[in-house]
Amino acid sequence: MAGSGGPLSHRGLRGREAELARLQALVTSVAGTGSGGLALIQGEPGIGKTTLLAEAVSRAAAAGFSVGLGKADELHHIVPFSSLAASILQGDRPLLSGDDLADLARNHDQRIWLVERLAEAIEARAADAPVLIGLDDVQWADALSRFALQQLPARLRTSPVLWMLTGRREPAGPAEEIVAAAAAGDLPTVTVSLGPLSGAAIGQLTDDTLGPAVDPWVRDLLDGAGGNPFLAVEMLAGLRAADAAQDVVPSRLVVGVRGRLRSLRPETLCFLQMGAVLGRRFGFDDAAVLCDRPAAALLPALEEAVRAELLDDDGDHLVFRHDLLRQAVYADIPPSVRKALHREAAHRLVAAGRQPADAVPHILRGAVPGDEEAVALLRRAADDVLAVTPGPAADLMLRALELTPAAGALRFEVGEQTILCLTRAGRDREALETGDRLLADRPPLETFGRLQSALGGALWTMDLADELRRRAEAALAAGGSAPEICARLAALRALALSRGRDLAAAREAGETALRTATEIGDREAHVLALSGLGEIALNAGDNTVALERFAALSAIDSAFLPEEVVAHVHMDDFASAERLLLRAADRGGAVRQAMLLWAQGQHDLGLGRLDDAEAGFVTMERLEDEVRVPVQQLNGRVIRSRIALLRGDREAAGEHLLAAREHLAVKPNPGNTAAVRFLEAVHAEADGDVALAVDRIRRVQEQGPFMRWRLLRDWVDAAVRMSLRGGEQRLAEDLTAQAEAHAGRNPSVPTATGVAAQARGLVRNDPAVLEQAVDLLGASPRPLTRAAAHADLGRALLAAGRRRRAVAALAQARDAFAESGAHAAAAQVRRVLEGDGADTRRTATVRRPVQGWGALTASEEKVARLVAQGHTNRSAADVLVVSPHTVNTHLTSVFRKLSIGSRVQLANLVASLPEA
Repeated sequence: MAGSGGPLSHRGLRGREAELARLQALVTSVAGTGSGGLALIQGEPGIGKTTLLAEAVSRAAAAGFSVGLGKADELHHIVPFSSLAASILQGDRPLLSGDDLADLARNHDQRIWLVERLAEAIEARAADAPVLIGLDDVQWADALSRFALQQLPARLRTSPVLWMLTGRREPAGPAEEIVAAAAAGDLPTVTVSLGPLSGAAIGQLTDDTLGPAVDPWVRDLLDGAGGNPFLAVEMLAGLRAADAAQDVVPSRLVVGVRGRLRSLRPETLCFLQMGAVLGRRFGFDDAAVLCDRPAAALLPALEEAVRAELLDDDGDHLVFRHDLLRQAVYADIPPSVRKALHREAAHRLVAAGRQPADAVPHILRGAVPGDEEAVALLRRAADDVLAVTPGPAADLMLRALELTPAAGALRFEVGEQTILCLTRAGRDREALETGDRLLADRPPLETFGRLQSALGGALWTMDLADELRRRAEAALAAGGSAPEICARLAALRALALSRGRDLAAAREAGETALRTATEIGDREAHVLALSGLGEIALNAGDNTVALERFAALSAIDSAFLPEEVVAHVHMDDFASAERLLLRAADRGGAVRQAMLLWAQGQHDLGLGRLDDAEAGFVTMERLEDEVRVPVQQLNGRVIRSRIALLRGDREAAGEHLLAAREHLAVKPNPGNTAAVRFLEAVHAEADGDVALAVDRIRRVQEQGPFMRWRLLRDWVDAAVRMSLRGGEQRLAEDLTAQAEAHAGRNPSVPTATGVAAQARGLVRNDPAVLEQAVDLLGASPRPLTRAAAHADLGRALLAAGRRRRAVAALAQARDAFAESGAHAAAAQVRRVLEGDGADTRRTATVRRPVQGWGALTASEEKVARLVAQGHTNRSAADVLVVSPHTVNTHLTSVFRKLSIGSRVQLANLVASLPEA
């Protein structure tokens, strides 16, 4: 057998020329077009994914890309953002400094906020040079990194940012989810599937290593590698090290990885086994501790492992050259010994001052039931990661609960924390099932109360208000709970009562709970009581009281600032609402982003900014989907359907109605039911089916009085109008009486008093009362509400023969509708004017085209011009005083309407526009 002993420099790329060419084409495309892309390299272990990724990254760097390349680790997937952080922090010009990244993680606990800030940093870098971010072994990425990878590629699709990932083939695994999310965001994606190397490629590998004059038996032997380049290279390395003069396989060579390991000295193999327990990357000192030997005594073992090309040294850690090597070493450790070593590793890491999350992977593999030290570490780790990755925190607590001794107070203590983590993760049903299993064990009364209190959040989110009330009352009646638990239970009871019909009793319960919470100084009870009282006041239509409650709540916890914004909107105080929205933008992660967008959408809708409101609700739904906590999606769809009808987009309106019905099937509470039934009434009226519209208004009232539902209050005039068209005078009078009672509770709110007068004028068919409504609504900041009142007045005046004043009122209504983009409503009024013979030629509504620059809304055009000038999403958001998420929504629409894919293309298009 002849051999040259040459380098293995080509061993990972032989037979991969076509795959490398596809990746090179994507690199060239991203650099040339200025738009993003994503590549996933898939295949079995050892098939060459890492080598191909490294070559593609190297070529991108040579082409001027700013690159960052990291690797996820099987044993380090608990620490939030640890996987992607390696890609962000490495390279000649890291995208973020270690201090910057630590500051983000330390000061802000909102996943959405963290991802947006990271997007801004990458976007800013991409403005100077194209960026490539690579992550190897994405199947082992931590939860927060996976979340970011599902959002960032599509979010940055208009910038020259290329994502390259490698992963094993796993149906519905992390890699597939990331690619699906990118494709759904219209990002170009390439999946490169690596199969076995051809016989010719294996032959080239053999020639590279041993030279061209290779005995036939050697080539036959390599057939056992099955086309896997890593296994082939391992076999060739052994052959090259063997005595070339021998004409049989050397006795010390065993084909495959394990055969190579048997040639090592026992102390070297032991050292490698300790390293394999610690993970693919491990510290020399940590391995020495597990070996129970001084570090200096293990230097010969380290040298042999490096010399055998089993380990590399990256300057900070020792690294197995391939995870197959680590797995082979690990598999040779007896299972019982593995568990003991993992327990010892966890103990040693914590004793050395490492974070609990670093020890968790070993606990998960080595802990046994009854191990209270392991339970304590899992609890600490769950608490550390809960803010940014509640799902993994919940999983850690479920494991802690499994390990907790069956008897004793610790099980209930751990169970309570598990319930809270599951609730935070949106896994409410699991939380309820876990709590009920614990309650079935008949805990002491004090514990019984704590568990019922902990279940309150899950029951509320699941719309089980009656069950929440029943459980709170049972726990309070049982007694034995600590004062703070009693206060929380009382506040939860009041919150549950806010969904009922007896709001007076609910208010009394809430005020009692608030006094108790204040007296004992329990913050959680205080927050719950104020939240309940705010809900009660809003449901009762006491807008002033609701504002007081939510302002107090926001002062305690700024996360509730969106509720205060909405309360100001209900008071017609849009100036204060806008100031709060500006403050929220400055606070960033301290505010719930999706709920803030709901508040922004309500604000924009009230001011007649239909395009902005639509963008806000679209963004809100997307963010709620991202964190899998749907709160306002049904209401958002109801509003979007009404917006579409006002614009005349019947198809979109129907789609939103169907989506609202789907959400109703999941959360069929009375408020949701009332909202969807009203929307069905609006659609029925638009279809000309007045009888069905009236039926749906009656269905609304089956859930409770119409004005009980806060979303519908400003639309009561439409309900009155439908009732009168259907000949249902008594229903119209009942609705009017409700509107007048609401105005009586809110005499300082112009919209409330004006809409009540409008309803009264419609029922009486009295132009004088409708004139009064128009006068009252003159102080209202809501242009669509004013337009509807002018339209009603105009029709009444026409019927009374007062044509001149009627035309003026109708023209005012038409113009106001058109200015807000309510083209269908404007067209309806225009038809009334035309039927009366009024000249409407100069005021015909001009509809926007579907594609091209003229298709952009005013807000989209502003965003487009700012981005064309070089603004990032963040800086454009600062200029327009909106959230970066809303800018992203506008920008998505801009690119779709203009049929472009990058910021460079947008800048060129804007530069070619004629001067305004």
